[in-house]
Formats: sequence, structure tokens, C-alpha cells
Amino acid sequence: MKSSSAKLILVHPSSLHKQGVAIAASHRLWLLLFLSLVALAFTLTLITTKDAMTAAAANAASASATVKAPLPRPVFDALLHYASVNYSAVGSRFSASELAAVAAVLRRCNSNAAPCNLLVFGLTHETLLWNSLNYKGRTVIVGDNDYFVTRLEQRHPEIEAYDVQFTTKVSELYELLEYSKEQLKNECRPVQNLLFSDCKLAINDLPNQIYDVAWDVILIDGPFGFLPTAPGRMSAIFTAGVLARSKKASAGKTDVFVHECNREVERVCSEEFLCRENLVETIDALGHFQVGETEANKRFQFCSDSGSIASSSSSPSSKKNRADS
Repeated sequence: MKSSSAKLILVHPSSLHKQGVAIAASHRLWLLLFLSLVALAFTLTLITTKDAMTAAAANAASASATVKAPLPRPVFDALLHYASVNYSAVGSRFSASELAAVAAVLRRCNSNAAPCNLLVFGLTHETLLWNSLNYKGRTVIVGDNDYFVTRLEQRHPEIEAYDVQFTTKVSELYELLEYSKEQLKNECRPVQNLLFSDCKLAINDLPNQIYDVAWDVILIDGPFGFLPTAPGRMSAIFTAGVLARSKKASAGKTDVFVHECNREVERVCSEEFLCRENLVETIDALGHFQVGETEANKRFQFCSDSGSIASSSSSPSSKKNRADS
């Protein structure tokens, strides 16, 4: 049997000292590495933030630079002149006086600091003219024929146009008016967001952002309404009345033009939803209204006298007449 013997290991003090120094040096190295990483991250953050701020400033400057100036007056006048002289030759249904009335409002609207927002119901020979006269602002065209709207966008990509499928008929005029009166406090309210409306007269299938725009001018020259089976302009006039009343009062009233207001549908619906009290003037077959929210609207009435369907059988004068104040 072998006897076990204890082994004694001696560590020299200098060896411990060297190990301690090595450990301390290692800790300092890691600390230095950590601080370097923190400094690098901070520097990268500063650079990224500066670049983002520079890019934002550049985008803002670019946006400011792309804001359109009003169409020069000589160009504006020339466009209106040639459109007025040649309106019958190109199949326009607007007279020279009617064109001048719309142009005067667009000129005044574009003289303001903010761009003019123009909404047009009807894709017609005047489409390019309206878009040009409102060069500084935004023009949106609403048509009822997908083929013609698509062709317009292909030929003139600078024009913003949408198609709407109307479900109304001219022959249903009085039936729809009675329905709107029954739903006056519900789906057919004078002040509402039409995007969520189920009123039969509401146009609610346009892009969402269209309903958020404070429209300065609305021109109604469509859809077709010369046959009993045609869609008529009941929905366009109702929608114009609601859009004008639903924008903020601080944005001012909306100028609403109704073309061919000597026809029954246009005349009756204008009296019902735009109101005779808001009639500024009639020029030939063009009715000019200025519409905004009133106390009557808060009582679920379009007009202060609650409206009167076909309250007058007289058609607008063929001459320019001031409405009674």
C-alpha cells in the first residue's frame, strides 16, 4: 500500500500581481470598447437626424416651389375669349355670358392666397377649359361614363377625373323628393359626411378624400337629364348642397352653378336643395347660388322656409337678373 503524500503548491506574489494587472487591463479594454460603441451610436443618430431634417426641409422647399401661380390674366382672357367665340362650333351648350360668369368666380377664387377647389359634375366640351381657368387650384371632374373618363385621363393625365354610376331616373323626380323629405332627419340630412350616407340621392362612391375637401366652387352640368330614362341631376344637386353646408363656416360659402336650370329637374331640385334664398343671379340658363351652413340646417332643413317643391313654375330669365335679397 502506497502512502499518499500531500503536495504543496506555492504561488509567488509577483505571479498574482501579474494576473490582477491582466484582469484589470481586460476590464478597461471592455469598458473602452463599450464607450466607443456608445459614442458611435450617438454620432450615427446625430447624422441620421440631421439628414432627416435636411430632407424634410428640402421636401418643404420643393413643395413650396411647386405651388402654382394664378394663370396670367392675358392667358386667362384669351382662353375665355376663344371658348366664347367658338362655343357653338365645338358643340358647347354654354353661352358666352354663362362662360364669363363661371370664369369671373374662378378668377376671384384664385386671387386668394389658398388654391381654389373646383368640383365639376359632367364631362363635357368645357372640361379642359375649366381645368385651365383653375390652373392654380385643384379641379375634379365627375362623369357617369367609365369609358370617357378613362379616355380623358389617358389623353390628359394632369386632369383628375372619376366616374360614378347613377341609379336615379328623371321620371323618378317627385318620388325621390318625397323620399328625401321623409329622410330629412336621417340619411338625407343637409349637413353630414356623404361617404357614410345611404340616402338615395347621395353620391357616396367617390374616393374618400373627395369628401374632406372644402369645395370653393361646384359646377353642375351633368349627368344627362333630357330623357325620362336619363339619370338626371337630382343626385348632383343634392350632393352639392350637402357638401357646401358640411364644410367649416370659416372656409366661407360655396359658389354653386347649375346649368340648364330652366328644365324641370334642375329648377325644382335647385329650389329644394340649394334654395331660392341663396340664388345670386341667373345668366341665360345658368343659376348661380352661394351656399353655406345656416340655422335652418341645424333644424334639419335645407332652406329657411323648409323648402317648397315646385313652389314656382317660372323659369329663370334669359337675361341676367339679380335675385331678390
